Formats: sequence, structure tokens, C-alpha cells
Amino acid sequence: MEHLLGLLRVRVIRGVNLAVRDLKSSDPYVVLRMGKQKLKTHVVKKNLNPEWNEELTFSVADPTLTVKLEVFDKDTFSLDDRMGDAEFEIQPFMEAVMVHSEHLEEVPSGTIIRRFTPSRKNCLAEESSIIWVDDKIVQNIILRLRNVECGEIELQLQWIKIPRSKGL
Repeated sequence: MEHLLGLLRVRVIRGVNLAVRDLKSSDPYVVLRMGKQKLKTHVVKKNLNPEWNEELTFSVADPTLTVKLEVFDKDTFSLDDRMGDAEFEIQPFMEAVMVHSEHLEEVPSGTIIRRFTPSRKNCLAEESSIIWVDDKIVQNIILRLRNVECGEIELQLQWIKIPRSKGL
């Protein structure tokens, strides 16, 4: 616990235009990995635009780690089919938390702290912003899936401080 910096809550909001892996649809779920931690959402049956609205929480000891995301189609009698992957770095988010968390009490809700644009070096489908909202630092992300014909996943990151942790 002494090496723990805090918790990263990843809200897996929804998938958009996911690939067909069954006859006409898919039964998608998302797997997130950060270091040795692995978390997954529930399966949404027969839906190419699933809404998970599920919060998954990582403990963060190393702010330089990357979160790897994979989408799968749940199959009953065979291995689950891959429906694409993406990844994102948490370091820019962690830097925003470190620099700004102590000075934001007087800042209006909705203030943008930092913006990120899509590039060949990231999986962003559109611009992403780190925002101060309701006394929290959050980042909304839409990731374009790789190694698949189509699909995007919408996420929201939020930092959670742990009392008596080493902190940032």
C-alpha cells in the first residue's frame, strides 16, 4: 500500500459501430490491462453499439504504464473472437492530476486543463480533453480500434486519491 499512488477509475461507456463477428451481430465485452492487472466488462448480447456504463478501477503504482484495451465477441462453443484493440498512456492524465489538483478549488467547473489531438502515435478517434468537473479531474476519450475493420470505444478516466497513500 505504501507504493500505491492512487486509483484510476476507467468508466467504459459504450462501443460504436463495432465489427460483426456472429451471423448479423456480436456479443461484445471489453478487457482492460494495465501492468499485471486485468479487468473486464459484462457481455452485451447481440449489439454492435453496446452501452456498458461500467466502472473498472486500477490501482496505480507506476504512472508510466499504458492501459491496453481489447474488445471480444463472446462465443459459447469456441474461443471468443477478437474485435479490435487500442491503448492509451495514463502519464499525461497523471501529470494533469499532479500539477492541477491542488489549485483547482477556485476554478469554474468545466475548465479544460489540457487537450490531446488524434495522431498516428495514439488511438484517439477525436480530440480528448482533461477537464475540471464537479471537483474532479476527468478525461473523456474515444478510441479508434485497431486490427479490425471498424469500431470505437468511449471511456472516461477519473483519479481517486487514497488517504495515507504516497500520493502523487
